[in-house]
Amino acid sequence: MAFRFDLDASLLKPVQVGDTLAANRIFMAPLTRSRAQRDATPSELAARYYAQRAAAGIIVSEATAVSADANGAYLNTPGIYTDRHQDAWRAVADAVHAARGRMFLQLWHVGRMGHPDISGRVPVAPSAVAADLAARTPEGPKPLPVPRALRTPEIATIVDDFRRAARRAIDAGMDGVEIHSANGYLLHQFLSDVANRRTDHYGGSAANRARLTAEVVEAVVDEVGGGRVGLRISPGNTAGGMSEIDEVGAYEALLNRIAPLGIAYLHLSIAPTDPTFGVIRALWPDTLVLNALGVAETDFCALESFAEWGAVSAVAVGRAFLANPDLIDRLILGADLNEPDPATFYASGPAGYVDYPTLADIPSRAVAN
Repeated sequence: MAFRFDLDASLLKPVQVGDTLAANRIFMAPLTRSRAQRDATPSELAARYYAQRAAAGIIVSEATAVSADANGAYLNTPGIYTDRHQDAWRAVADAVHAARGRMFLQLWHVGRMGHPDISGRVPVAPSAVAADLAARTPEGPKPLPVPRALRTPEIATIVDDFRRAARRAIDAGMDGVEIHSANGYLLHQFLSDVANRRTDHYGGSAANRARLTAEVVEAVVDEVGGGRVGLRISPGNTAGGMSEIDEVGAYEALLNRIAPLGIAYLHLSIAPTDPTFGVIRALWPDTLVLNALGVAETDFCALESFAEWGAVSAVAVGRAFLANPDLIDRLILGADLNEPDPATFYASGPAGYVDYPTLADIPSRAVAN
């Protein structure tokens, strides 16, 4: 039987997220879709894709590179570092707002996850430590190379790239930006006591490993205001070949440093049963968005319980929104959910992107009694 929300469910209630009032607490999680053009400009279909899902409390966009050097982990991922990119994202923001939605643009730098066959550049990282993974290059899977360790003076340029990208996103009409410091990408690499082997003031101690992410958050807040800034972290997450011996120290240093900035939210990707979840929640009493690892995205009973108990402010779900543009309506009505098609997750064109049917498209539909 399809799940059906009570109309007084916690996840259906509005929530103030920094400067943004979200209509509900079910956010669309960032999802790489590999539909951008070769120059990293979002495709013309992107506005339609995101507008279809505007009923989410907040849409968090697919990860978007802050510079040409920041891209290259996957084929056809977007950027926000040229006027053309900004114009394309403005069309997306306009379409989402016309559909009465709210949207944050997720900003990233892939670091050692980049491959020269995709980006045309040697990847950079805190240290010359490769991830034991393969990239999907135009010629097929290839091992990720050993990255070049960033020189200390170069780090200020990366901080400034995030600042400029945030300004472009806001100027394009986005409600805010989310800084991606999770899932094995550059900022997460600096936080790790395994991937980061530096001996300068960006490595070694927990506070030093947290320094780059903190400086990025500070720069972006200075540029666009704390109420328009979210931060995503994933302590202990092994995505991207990551590992962390100390899964708490750098995050405690990071959150203590940025707490006075008044950012809109912290987006935590973790299993709710992981003891680190409780530690982070105690460190962060403000707005917390949970991407609940280990919990099925369609287990809305469990997700509702987290919000009902006050453990989280909102939840972020990905594939459920990918396959169900009208997810909120389906949950209110108790309608069956479309199943996502993995074969089209990273394909080109409209299939599996803008053609998932809504209830309005289905003459006869299953709705819970």
